Amino acid sequence: MSRTALRICPLCEATCGLTLTIEGTRVTGARGDREDVFSKGFICPKGASFGAVDGDPDRLRTPLVRQDGTLREATWDEAFDAVAAGLGPVAERYGPNAVGVVLGNPNVHTVAGALYPPVLLGALRTRSLFTASTVDQMPKHVSSGLLFGDAGAIPVPDLDHTAHLLLIGANPLESNGSLCTAPDFPGKLKALKARGGRLTVVDPRRTRTARLADRHLAIRPGTDALLLAAMATVLFEEDLADLKDLAPHVQGLEELRSALSDFTPEAVAAACDLDAGDIRTLARELAAAPTAAVYARIGSCTVPHGTLASWLVDVLNILTGNLDRPGGALFPQAATDRTPRPAGPGRGFALGRWRSRVSGHPEAKGELPLSALAEEIDTATAEGEPVRALIVVAANPVLSAPDGDRLDKALDSLDFMVAVDPYLNETSRHAHVVLPPPPPSQSPHHDFAFNALAVRNQVRYSRPAVPLEPDRMAESEILARLILAATGMHGTDPAAVDAMVVDQTLGKAVREEHSPVHGRDPRALATRLTGDTGPERRLDMMLRLGPYGDGFGARPDGLTLAKVLAHPHGIDLGPLRPRLPGPLRTRSGRIELLPDPIAGDLPRLRRALGERPEGLVLVGRRHLRSNNSWMHNVPALTGGSNRCTLHIHPEDADRLGVRDGEDVRIKGAGGEVVAPAEVTDGVRPGVVSLPHGWGHDRPGTRLGHASKTPGVNVNQLLDGSLLDPLSGNAVLNGIPVALSASL
Repeated sequence: MSRTALRICPLCEATCGLTLTIEGTRVTGARGDREDVFSKGFICPKGASFGAVDGDPDRLRTPLVRQDGTLREATWDEAFDAVAAGLGPVAERYGPNAVGVVLGNPNVHTVAGALYPPVLLGALRTRSLFTASTVDQMPKHVSSGLLFGDAGAIPVPDLDHTAHLLLIGANPLESNGSLCTAPDFPGKLKALKARGGRLTVVDPRRTRTARLADRHLAIRPGTDALLLAAMATVLFEEDLADLKDLAPHVQGLEELRSALSDFTPEAVAAACDLDAGDIRTLARELAAAPTAAVYARIGSCTVPHGTLASWLVDVLNILTGNLDRPGGALFPQAATDRTPRPAGPGRGFALGRWRSRVSGHPEAKGELPLSALAEEIDTATAEGEPVRALIVVAANPVLSAPDGDRLDKALDSLDFMVAVDPYLNETSRHAHVVLPPPPPSQSPHHDFAFNALAVRNQVRYSRPAVPLEPDRMAESEILARLILAATGMHGTDPAAVDAMVVDQTLGKAVREEHSPVHGRDPRALATRLTGDTGPERRLDMMLRLGPYGDGFGARPDGLTLAKVLAHPHGIDLGPLRPRLPGPLRTRSGRIELLPDPIAGDLPRLRRALGERPEGLVLVGRRHLRSNNSWMHNVPALTGGSNRCTLHIHPEDADRLGVRDGEDVRIKGAGGEVVAPAEVTDGVRPGVVSLPHGWGHDRPGTRLGHASKTPGVNVNQLLDGSLLDPLSGNAVLNGIPVALSASL
């Protein structure tokens, strides 16, 4: 007999509400939840395939432990015994930095992935942290930190109300949005046009989003910062800059004008391969629009000047008076955000508090570049011990980081490795212990990260749709026990981890003068928490202390977990609203338009005015049915147009003698791969494109479907040496490559 259950989709950043059909304990269907306060019934192919993802037969059910060189099934107790025995001696002998941690993109899609890794890192005291952020969005975190004093203060476009949207290096019709949580992004763009608004897309590919645009500019890859700097210069030159209500909150305007004066449209046109007149028109249209927002994503982040491009996006929003303004770009307010504090100067944001051991890369937001992981393992220096043990949580850096072949060998040399992963994939196959979390239907869901990036304030929580099977362990317990095993507390009740966090959080809250619980007894407050599990109690605590919370009774109409549970389709908290100066944490208490690290990097951008790459350059691409390397083992999400092919323009194909469908050899600084050519005018001349996340051809994995059509690992074309120096983000786009016919 079938039943239905509500669930928030965890498969991309859109966070759509789903209605699942369940037969016994098996999810047999998924459709959009029409009553969901945020997504209102929208669903994409990934959400529709929830049951297939959830029930993938290749998902691991029990832990694996390496014995005599081979991974075998083990009990949970055996697995955590092995973790404690493997990690403890490394940390004791070589110090905390010899234990590295790698966190992958799926962490931000689960409750446990949001709540427990910070506790793990605090307990380990390691500086050897590597995450997916440095092959993705770290430039945006760094630019926000430098501008606003908070790396998490990322403005998002007010899609429902803007009159003019400029998208740069973003393809939300395929990605569903990123660093901008918006169910039915395509519908919102169509609504923008229907109300008379304007959509402009800057992208070297004629993507589905570009085809929808009123204007598409096929820029030369990697030159977004030059274009944005030129637009800012036009605003200054033509007296179009108007900060409006932002003026009291901004410092450094004249210094910015002077710093950008060299970047005129005429100066950048050749490097960008755009017409100077078109650049001036873009700036004028942006300034003239009643409301406008500039939004840029991965295509502008994974380039040599990613941080400068991310900074200039917000500079344009500021110069046109559209930051923190309805219809412009605003700061969301998630229900689990920290208790709002009074506006005023903060601690600011610092870069380079420590550096990587081998290449001396500066940390950013507490992280080292994922590109540096292999050398931090396989290279000895006098600066300290290499990484000898690794904890990998929901990450597959062999495919997602540059030069996977080198990292593949480096992982094999570790003294010990533990992976928290549902699959035996290209990375987890090296582990000494694999700890598999349950499928999403058996896990709760709340979007801690993505609600802080949502285009409308709301709160939703899903309890597990299917009971946890007897041989499974909740992801929260897995990570709690991992924390205990890794820090010399193996055997302690895992509930102690949540209890410790509750005690520490409430103890701090009662000491803060602006807190709604200032001066109260933290032990008494803890007894008021509700929830069936430790994570639910922590969520209840965060909701109560948050900006909409009840303050443990101080605001009776405020949010609690019980109130959210009583609204299974979610609670709408209203449109985004102006919040300045509240989000600012700079030392000045104002938006610092020209921070020193940015000013120091501008000479490098000036040098780019004279750079003209010869030959072909490579860019990546996304597909609506993919999310990095996660989805390729699900038959319903592969095939058709979701293939690992090399897109090449007909002019380049004719010049090089490349024929559609034939294999072509692609060579880069890090190696070479062979992929079938797909001749298309969807890329501009001089540019070729390979999708990210493929290359499922390594032995020792258990990815039955993915290995049948493995594709190639585009990141093998990179040697890891190209990074944005401010953020440590890998340069993945605009990479020079050479093509030849495959023999």
